[in-house]
Amino acid sequence: MKTKIKTYVGTALVACSLSFNSCTDLSEKIYDTMSPDIYQFTPEDAQALFVPVYNSLRDVLWGWYSYSDISGLSGDLWCIPNRIGIGWGDLYIPLHKHEFNPQIWHFGAFWTRAYAGVTACNRLLADPAVQSVETTVAQLRAYRALYYYMLFDAYRNIPLDTEANHEAGWLPEQATPQQMWDFIISELNEVKGKCGNEKIMGRINNYSVNMLLANMYINHNAWFNDDSDKSWYGKCIDELNEIIESGLYSLAPNYLDNFKEDISGNPEIIFGIPYTEKYGGGNYYASMWLAVISKKTYGFNTWATSGANVLSQFLDSYDAADGRYKDCWNVDTPQYAMDGTPLIANGVQVVYTKEIRSIDQPGCYEYEGGRLVKYEILPGDMATNYDDVPFYRYADVLLKKAECLLRLGGYKGETEQDAADLVTQVRARNFKSNPAKAVRTVAQLKGGSNYPYGHRENRNEMGKNDPAKIFNEIEGGADIELGGLLDERAWEFVGEYVRRQDLIRFKMTNGQNVYNGKSWFCKPRVTDVSDNHLNIFPIPKEAIEGNVKLKQNPGY
Repeated sequence: MKTKIKTYVGTALVACSLSFNSCTDLSEKIYDTMSPDIYQFTPEDAQALFVPVYNSLRDVLWGWYSYSDISGLSGDLWCIPNRIGIGWGDLYIPLHKHEFNPQIWHFGAFWTRAYAGVTACNRLLADPAVQSVETTVAQLRAYRALYYYMLFDAYRNIPLDTEANHEAGWLPEQATPQQMWDFIISELNEVKGKCGNEKIMGRINNYSVNMLLANMYINHNAWFNDDSDKSWYGKCIDELNEIIESGLYSLAPNYLDNFKEDISGNPEIIFGIPYTEKYGGGNYYASMWLAVISKKTYGFNTWATSGANVLSQFLDSYDAADGRYKDCWNVDTPQYAMDGTPLIANGVQVVYTKEIRSIDQPGCYEYEGGRLVKYEILPGDMATNYDDVPFYRYADVLLKKAECLLRLGGYKGETEQDAADLVTQVRARNFKSNPAKAVRTVAQLKGGSNYPYGHRENRNEMGKNDPAKIFNEIEGGADIELGGLLDERAWEFVGEYVRRQDLIRFKMTNGQNVYNGKSWFCKPRVTDVSDNHLNIFPIPKEAIEGNVKLKQNPGY
C-alpha cells in the first residue's frame, strides 16, 4: 500500500495514547510550540490528527478478535476448529457453535477497541482547532457513528457517550436500542453532504455516509425483529442511488482486483482500510488460514498457523463455472513450492482437503479444509499483512439495491427484473468463460438457497470409519426466502465481515432467521422459533463489572 498517513505531536499525541498502536514519524510540524493566533490550522493539518481514529479502526474491523472475526466465525462459511496436534480451536469453538457467553475474549477485545475509537473521536471533536474545520468535524462524527454502528450491530444495548471530559467516577448510561438508532441516524444525516467527495483510502466521504445509512436502513427490521414497515428498504435504495448516480464508482474488471495489496485506485472501493509497512500493518488473514508449509508456496516471510478453513457445505453451493471458487480457495489441489518442488508432509504430498472432520470431536487435522487465498500474497512480503481491506464495495451497493427491490416488489418505477439485472451485472466478471451462467432470474433469486444445510460432522480419528460417528443430516435451503440472493452474497463477500448480518436479515418460511433456524457443520439449529437472543452477543464480562449501570443482554 502506497498511501501515507502522517502523524503529529500536540493534540495527536494525546489521542494516540488511546490507540493500540503507537505514533511514529514525529519529524513533522510541532504544533505544541505554535500559538493558534500565529499558525492558521488547515484541513490537511486536521486530517493528520486522525491517526488514533484510523488505528482503532484497523483493530476494530480487522485485528485479531475483531468485528470481522466475530462476524465470520459465527457464520456458516468458515471456522477455526481444534487443530489436532497443533492446538487452536478452544477459543473459537463457542463462536461457531453459538454457545456465546460474556467471557469469550473476542467480545471484550472488540468492545474495548471500538470504544477506544469512540473516545478518540470525542477528544478530537472537543479540540478547538479541529472544530474550526467543518469537513473534519463532519468526518469525525461519521467515524464515531461507524464505531457505534458496529457496536450496535453486535450488542444493541450499549453506552452512548459524546463528550471528551468527565468528572471522576463518571460512568456512561446504557442507551436503549431505539435511542442508539436515533443517535446514529441523526448524526449521519447531519453530516451527509459535508464530508467531501474526494476518494482517499481510509477517509470517510459523503458516499461512505450514504453506504452507512443504507446499511442501517436495510437491517432495521431485522435488528428490531419487526418487518411490518417495509419503507426502510425504500430509504436504503434512496441512499444507494446517490452512490450510483454520482458516477464515481464502478465494478472492478476482475474480482481479485478488490483484494490486491494496494486498492487505493480501485473504482469499486467506496471505503477501505489502508494497511502499510511503514504506518500500520495488521491484515493477518494469510497467517491465520495457511499452514507453515505454504510459506514455500507463496514465498511470504511471516508466521502461519493452519488455523481457519472453509466449510465443505459452503463449497458444495458453488456453480462449477463460478470463477470465485478458484479465486478464493486453495482446496483439493496438490501443493508445490515456488520452484515447482512437491511439498511433502508425513510422506505424502500436501493437499488442503475439501472434507473436514469436526470442530472439536476430535477436531481437524492440519491440512483438512480449504484455505482462503483471495487476499493478495506477494513473494517476499509479510503474507497479507500490508493488504488494504475493502469495507464498502460497489458490488455491495448493487446487491443491496437488488435485495431491497425484491423485498418491496419494486420501487419508484424499478422492478424485480431490474433487481435480477443488478445481480447479473455483479456475476458477469466471474463467468467470463460461460457468460450465460452469469444471468440470474427473479425466480432464482426469490427461490431457495443452494447451501446444503444440516448437521454435518465426522467424529472418527484418522484411519477409522465408524458409521455411528458420521453425521450427515439434510435440511437444505429450499425454505429460505430470497435464498438465491443470500447465496450470491456468500459467494461475493466471503471473508469480508458481512455474513452474520446477512444470516440474521434473511428469513425462512417459518419466520426464523437463517442464523438461528439452520444447522451446519457442528452447529445446531435453535428449535424454539421465538428465541432470537443469539441475534446479539452478550456484553463482555469486564464491561459489566466495570459499569454498574450496564445490564446484561437478555438470554445471557
